[in-house]
Amino acid sequence: MGKDKEQIYLELKKTLNKLFEIELDSITLESRLYEELDLDSIDAVDLIVHLQTITKHKFKPEEFKSVKTVSDVVDVIYTGLQSGY
Repeated sequence: MGKDKEQIYLELKKTLNKLFEIELDSITLESRLYEELDLDSIDAVDLIVHLQTITKHKFKPEEFKSVKTVSDVVDVIYTGLQSGY
């Protein structure tokens, strides 16, 4: 996964499409994960596990507590990757 926010966003879109069959065109930075993309808490855990696998970074659950939009997820990944492994 790339280290800049645009690369992270593009990879995240592909991941959401692959894992949850969400149309790529319907995923924007402003998309709300639960209300618009219909993710539930189990989907969120699956997403975090998958992100940890592809980024090789161990995210803490509290890092995702305030995540509401795709942009929020990009920010968490970006911050995690910037902090090193």
